[in-house]
Parts: sequence; C-alpha cells; structure tokens
Amino acid sequence: MSYSIPNAFYRNILSLFLLCNISFSSLAQEDTTSKIINFRGAVSVTQNGFSFIPAFSLGKPAAIFNFNINGGKRFSFDPEFRFALKDGRPWSFIFIWRYKLVNQKRFQASIGTHFPAVPFRVLAYETSPKVKNTLAVSRVIPFEFTPNIILNKNNSLSLFCLYAKGVSDDANNHTALVSLRSVSTIQLIKSLSLRVNPQLFYLKLDAKEGYYFASNFTLLSKKTPFYLGSTINKPLKTDIAGKSFDWNISLGYAMDRKLIVKK
Repeated sequence: MSYSIPNAFYRNILSLFLLCNISFSSLAQEDTTSKIINFRGAVSVTQNGFSFIPAFSLGKPAAIFNFNINGGKRFSFDPEFRFALKDGRPWSFIFIWRYKLVNQKRFQASIGTHFPAVPFRVLAYETSPKVKNTLAVSRVIPFEFTPNIILNKNNSLSLFCLYAKGVSDDANNHTALVSLRSVSTIQLIKSLSLRVNPQLFYLKLDAKEGYYFASNFTLLSKKTPFYLGSTINKPLKTDIAGKSFDWNISLGYAMDRKLIVKK
C-alpha cells in the first residue's frame, strides 16, 4: 500500500507536540513587561475516530491532535490533525483561524474560517500485478460564526453555525451546520471532574439533510494531564448515510503552557 504523503509526516506532528510541551514549559517565566502567548494542546487515541462533524466517523482506531495558540484576547489559531492509527494515513487536517467580535464577561461572539480544510480520501488504482492506494485531497472553504453565553464558571451555552463551499469536484458543493451546544463541568470530588458537552445539530449536505444528537464526555483530574473521553452520536431524523448509533472511548493527554515574549 502506498500513499502520496510519507508516514514520516505524522511523526513530525507528534514531535512538534512534544517539543512545544518542553519548550513552552521552560520559557514560561513571570515578567510584567512581557507579552504572554497561551499554548494549549491535546493528543488522544481512540478505537473510533470522530470527524469535526460528529455525524461522521472513521470507524477505525485514530490519533487526534488539537492545538490552540492565543496571543491576545481576540485572535486564536486552532489547528486539528487526524490520523488513522493502523497505517498512519492522514485523515483530515483543519487549520482554524478565529476572531472574537465580542469579548465580554457573560457574552462572546466569534467568527472564523478553516483555511485550509483538508479532508483526505483513499483512491485505488490498478498496477500489475496488484491494486495500490493513493491519497486524494478534497478541497472545501468553511466559514463559522459562534455566539456564546457564559452562565457561570461551570456552564455555558452557544450556537455554532458553519457553512462550507466545496471547491473540488469530489467535495459537497454546499455544507451547512447549525448546532446548539452547552458545556457543563460537574465536580465529582475535589480533584476529579466530569465535563459534558451535549449538542443538537442540523446538517445539510447539498440536497440531503439530517437532525442529530451528540455529546462529548471528558473525565478530568487535577493531578494528571491524562484524561478519559467518549463521544456519542445519534441521528434523530436523516437521509444522510451513516450509522444508527455511533460512539467511541479515548485516552488523551493535555498540555497548557505560556510563552513569555519580552517587549
């Protein structure tokens, strides 16, 4: 089996994650005359990788990398990388740029774009004496808008709106997503908490559409950067192809570092 992107690429992503973990930790020192750049990241492995849109999943073990780089109160860069674990094949790369139009204590609103958003797919072709596979890239240009209400330090409510225009022949011409989401953090014991992120969402892919319920569950401890997570997705009414019920369980590692840049 051969791919157009070498397997060394995904190893470089892991190396970057570990390098940032070390370097950001060593450089973070207090200085009132300096600018702080926040760097957050998480890597997780799961028996069933979910897409950015939870109506879709890989159906196979996957590794997922999420990053958040924020140098101020309004602008952030949030890239995501997904890989199939079996052969290291890239599944999707999403480079998300977000800007907060409103940044108040109780209400926030942001706009963003995924540029580029790169979903990969496998194409088979015949070469004597056997069939080989290569990776092809679908090209889409998404835009998003998210108003968010902060109820208190443990609860928030948001409306996530996304539209994506397909710019390659194999991509959906129009994709629309509207998702009503909430985030709740439940303190189980002093050092252990459960974060629950349910959502009801509407998805339209060209002429097809569907209504879904999905939720993320994350078990967090203050004593360790490791966490346990799970995602479920249940179609309520849809004519989009997919499973009648989908789920996963994952093990993750999170990091939160600050880089001090002297002015």
